[in-house]
This record gives sequence, structure tokens and C-alpha cells, in this order.
Amino acid sequence: MTQLLEQAFQEASKLPDIQQNMIARWLLDELSVEKKWDFLFAESEDFLAGLADEALQEYHTGKTKPLNLSDL
Repeated sequence: MTQLLEQAFQEASKLPDIQQNMIARWLLDELSVEKKWDFLFAESEDFLAGLADEALQEYHTGKTKPLNLSDL
């Protein structure tokens, strides 16, 4: 465990139980979401690479145009 994380836990341990539980729930939720995103990105790597190849092909064949922010 890093010193910073240990310091954060030490400070959190001084809080009332309800606040400690809120912090714990938030941290666990964040870690769960990170795992989910890691999995989703790992599973979509080939798909995203295909989209990138398609976009580059369209660019090289002149099928794209510069983005004009005032048109949005």
C-alpha cells in the first residue's frame, strides 16, 4: 500500500462510521467501474482498431471533411 493511500485510510478512520461507510462504498464502486471499463476496452480493442482503419481509409480517399465547430 502506498503511503498516500495509507494516510487517506488513517484520516478516514477518524470519521464517524457512517462517513467511513460512505467513503468505502464510493471507493469500492469506483474500483468496480474501473474493472468494468478495463474489461470492455480489452474486449473492444479489435472492434476499435477496425473503426480506426475505416476512418483512415475514408480520410485517405477524400470521403471526410474538416470539422467546422460553427456547424454544430
